[in-house]
Amino acid sequence: MGRTAVTAFLVLLLLGMGASPLWNAHDAGSSSLSENSVMTADSNLVLTFSNGPSTGDSITGQHQLTFSLSGDASVTSILIELSSDGTSWTTVTNLTSVPWLTYFDSTAHANGSYNLRATAWDADVDEDVVVTSDTFAIANQVPLITIFTALNADVGSGDSANDRAWFGIAADEAIAFRWGASDDDLSYATLANAPGPGAPTNDGPSSLNYGWDWTSGAMSEGTYNPRLTVHDDSGLSSSETMFIGIDRSGPSLGTLTVGSGNTWQNSGTVAVSGLITAADDGQGSGVASCQISTDGTTWSTVTTDSTTFALSEGSHTILFRSVDRIGNIGPSSQVVIQIDETAPEASGWVIDELTTSRVGPANVSFNAQDDGSGLDLTASYMQYGFDSNGVGQTPDLSGRWLNFGVTGLDATVALSNWATKSRQHLMVRAVVIDQAGNEYASNPSSFQILPGLDLAWNATQTNLDRLIVRPGENSGNITITSVLESNQDYGGSVVVRLESAPADRTASVSWTVMEARTLPSGTLSDSTETLIWNYTVPQTGQYDLRLVIDYLNVIDEYDEGNNKNHLVVTGAAVGSPGLVPSFAPSLLVLLFVGVVVGLLQRRTRP
Repeated sequence: MGRTAVTAFLVLLLLGMGASPLWNAHDAGSSSLSENSVMTADSNLVLTFSNGPSTGDSITGQHQLTFSLSGDASVTSILIELSSDGTSWTTVTNLTSVPWLTYFDSTAHANGSYNLRATAWDADVDEDVVVTSDTFAIANQVPLITIFTALNADVGSGDSANDRAWFGIAADEAIAFRWGASDDDLSYATLANAPGPGAPTNDGPSSLNYGWDWTSGAMSEGTYNPRLTVHDDSGLSSSETMFIGIDRSGPSLGTLTVGSGNTWQNSGTVAVSGLITAADDGQGSGVASCQISTDGTTWSTVTTDSTTFALSEGSHTILFRSVDRIGNIGPSSQVVIQIDETAPEASGWVIDELTTSRVGPANVSFNAQDDGSGLDLTASYMQYGFDSNGVGQTPDLSGRWLNFGVTGLDATVALSNWATKSRQHLMVRAVVIDQAGNEYASNPSSFQILPGLDLAWNATQTNLDRLIVRPGENSGNITITSVLESNQDYGGSVVVRLESAPADRTASVSWTVMEARTLPSGTLSDSTETLIWNYTVPQTGQYDLRLVIDYLNVIDEYDEGNNKNHLVVTGAAVGSPGLVPSFAPSLLVLLFVGVVVGLLQRRTRP
């Protein structure tokens, strides 16, 4: 009976007996003859694993799988699958041609217990033949890097980009890389990204040195990330990166902040900051400290960002230089620190004459000097105000201090009409600041605004015709010639008078008005007037005479103190020695006396 008829008969027999249907050809539960071989009811194929894995085997790396096929069958494919629980299967590969072998890469799977299943398709009977391997273990060991370091680093661990291992080596020096790893089948190691040019050769596999003393002959400054990769015979590998840098250049130091930041300091205790933050090491190892020298020879080191100096007045030159973490020293920077602790000195005010006759502004200046840092005229300033009596700390007429509107110690007071300020006081004060910030504040000073008009007697042209006379109306008459002047044309009237009093009078004796005159308006329009006075000496003795202008002080004048002119006349008794009528030495007598005195001086010379 043919194979087809037999198959049909068996199917009908099983159906008639109520048996379960045959397993699907691709089901993991296909009829198995043994754990390693299976033959279906219709297929004559006998399929077995000819190269394990067997129970208890531990597989690492690549494992060759081969199969043994026997029996009358036409196999077109073998599907190979893997499962860790016998339920869920993962495809490994699907073989579709001879030779029926493949390589199972155990490193693609986690360590643990597994089974392999092979399903062969018998095309003659259109059925699957399934075989399941013994339980085995995947026990791959990835190389474990235990150490990767550089022995001759100056600073840093190299564990991260923020903690690089830094080297100050020369271009032709070496870096001593060292490594170690744990693995049951360690093979060799490679080092990539090392400072170039060139690259280190592999360490192994014939023998392992566990490191490289790497020198390229041209180690350039910069940062590098060498990468160690360790390989084993199972085809497994692991890698680790080290972060290193080569730095042979010192940091540069930027601008430091000295005290207040001004060119001059007003205290000898000066803080200098920015020693670390103002320094720049570029792509180098980083700034570690700053060295300082006050004499250009001896250097001290600070690791803080600021330091304080105690300096005397004057100019001081201090050198600063930065040092990086490796010890590279940068170029020195010269900083000049100038100390001035003395406030400016003042020498007083210079103000234009202030009168009611002024037209236009009045110049105001305050004289001061500073021998240290010098005056700061942009910060110095003056203030002014008007006061009734020039006393006090605040101008009472202005009510407050007024700003000139400009800085410095030179300004102007501009008024449209100075005539309204008669007898008031211009009060001023100054605040003087030097370049170091030292300040001098003056006390308020006042300058009275006086009238522009001034009346006065011309002293050289006001005199008596006789100094000594015999008293009496017949012989005691004298003539007084006087010249009244005004400093500007005056169109008003003026009262003047002649007064007399005994020279030996007591305080209770008053002046006697001998004559009063009222000069009409316009008399002084030409600023001068000559007045003749007559006086009779009443009796013997000396008499004081005075000419008085505006005795009631009706006229507001610049100087009231020059309104009186004093004269003295003597009344002599008859027979008094030296008395001559109308006493006045003649010109001939004076010449004679001069000649005699000259002759006597010549005779007394050596």
